[in-house]
Parts: sequence; C-alpha cells; structure tokens
Amino acid sequence: MSDVSNLLLLLVLGAIVGLWLKLSVARERAMREARQQCQQHGLQLLDETVGLRGVRLRRVNGLHRLERCYSFEVSIDGHDREPGRLWMLGDSLSSLSLPTIELLPPHEAAPGASLPVPTSNVVMLHSRPRTGDRLH
Repeated sequence: MSDVSNLLLLLVLGAIVGLWLKLSVARERAMREARQQCQQHGLQLLDETVGLRGVRLRRVNGLHRLERCYSFEVSIDGHDREPGRLWMLGDSLSSLSLPTIELLPPHEAAPGASLPVPTSNVVMLHSRPRTGDRLH
C-alpha cells in the first residue's frame, strides 16, 4: 500500500512540474508577442513582463481549447502607464487590446499655434496630459 501511494504522489508531483514548465514556455511566447506588438504600434513595454490574468475555454473548429489572457503595461509617451492585454490560443495571438491616443480637440490647441489646413486627411494626435507624477 505504501508503494502505491508513493507512486501516486510521485505522478502528481511530476504532473505539477510538467504543467509549470508548459506555462512558463507559454508565458515566454506571450512576452515575445507583447514586445513585438509594442514595437509595431510605437509603444514602450514597461517592466518587460507579462502576467497570466485568466484562462477560458474557446471553441475553435468545433473543438474546445484553452485561451490564456496575459496583461502588461505600456507607455504611449514615456510619462504614462496604460494597461494592455493579449489573448493566446496555443502558440498564436488570438486577440490584442492596447491603449489609444486621444485626439486633441481644436479648442484645446495651444494659443498662437498654427493649425493645419482642413483640406488634408491628416489628423493631429496629442498624447494624454500628465496627471501629476503618479505612475498609474
């Protein structure tokens, strides 16, 4: 009886270690994807880390698969801290959520600044104003 319980305990411990290793590899893939998406969208990835925030079942081609959600923080202009999320289905990115840049309304433009002629299809963008020296 003691040998069976020891073997069962060893199998459970092996399963836990295997799951931990698999999740570590998946987290590294998510980290690479977050870095790539931040570079592509001109954002700065803060703390160079992602954290697992959730797991859900998703039906893909009639099969139920696990989809993992990782959260991270980015900066638009170096003075702010905004949340970002990515969903990974297996090894591939299935969804992405990044912060947006607020448009500067015409009445908030700096006095004396020349505004572009409205015949252009270019929209002036303005980063979010700093709200004190807080990080969040």
